[in-house]
Amino acid sequence: MSKKHILLLTTGGTIASLPGFDGLEPHRADVMERQLSQLRSYFDITVEDLMCLDSSNIRPKEWQKIAQRVFERRLQFDGVVISHGTDTMAYTASALTWMLPGIDRPVVITGSQLPLADPLSDGPDNLRTAFTMAASGHPGIYLAFDRKVTLGCRAVKVRASGFSAFESVNARYAARVTHQGLVIDPAALQPQIGFPQLMDQVSNSVFLLKLTPGLDASVFEMLANLGYRGIVIEAFGLGGVNVLHEGLQGIRMALDRGISVVVTTQCLYDSSDLQVYQVGKKLLELGVIQGRDMTSEAAMTKLMWALGQGMDQKQIESLFLRNLAGEITL
Repeated sequence: MSKKHILLLTTGGTIASLPGFDGLEPHRADVMERQLSQLRSYFDITVEDLMCLDSSNIRPKEWQKIAQRVFERRLQFDGVVISHGTDTMAYTASALTWMLPGIDRPVVITGSQLPLADPLSDGPDNLRTAFTMAASGHPGIYLAFDRKVTLGCRAVKVRASGFSAFESVNARYAARVTHQGLVIDPAALQPQIGFPQLMDQVSNSVFLLKLTPGLDASVFEMLANLGYRGIVIEAFGLGGVNVLHEGLQGIRMALDRGISVVVTTQCLYDSSDLQVYQVGKKLLELGVIQGRDMTSEAAMTKLMWALGQGMDQKQIESLFLRNLAGEITL
């Protein structure tokens, strides 16, 4: 049986880091060669060094570079693996979900909490899981970590140092590694809709605001004056926002100035529901968009992408009512 041909795009991160003068420093793919030589027993692997960055330095323009390379090269391979630092991996996974609608290959992002150079690294396990998912024939954007595979738009980093760094929030895992190998959950996978496209334009003018008691409502005017066109609010509970004082006026001002406002919840494993309480209904009357059970990473990148496509407030509101890739439970 012929080996599946997998493209590995490297971007740096802990998995490819070595100790330097100031701490761990990301390096090129050559530091991964020992592990890749073992994987080549099972897969035909082509490696491309795309960038060499700590993931805290990966920005939307790097998302675009990754998306463009995946789209350009995908037809020559059965799947794509992207090695990436863990700190912003969930943002990249969500962003690629919107940038590559209808993707017709498995694209799997992975990394590690310990460098491959460490004898106890979790990197080898994560790479094995990622390559196996990339060879599975199930198209989509995924994140593989700690023997679990998550939809890219449902992954959240929940631990800074533990090996189980990522979890699938409000959604089932797409696959798990068991004694039977990689076990795919068909109910968790999303059907491929439409033909593959590269839609990589995003707007940087989106702000993620964590609501706190007594927050000065003038922050909304400040964000508007700074040119922000979208705000994602991590609200209390089911979507509670202080509307008895200046909060309501601040949000109204933002909406009147053409800013799209999405409300999610600070409660990781739940959903915002603005229909339950009076404060939520007041927000809906203004035109605030419900994020429901989307992760903050997915809500923010979806809003960035929508603005990058030139959508207006009404079009964005309509977009957030649609489940594009498993990011929302309707």
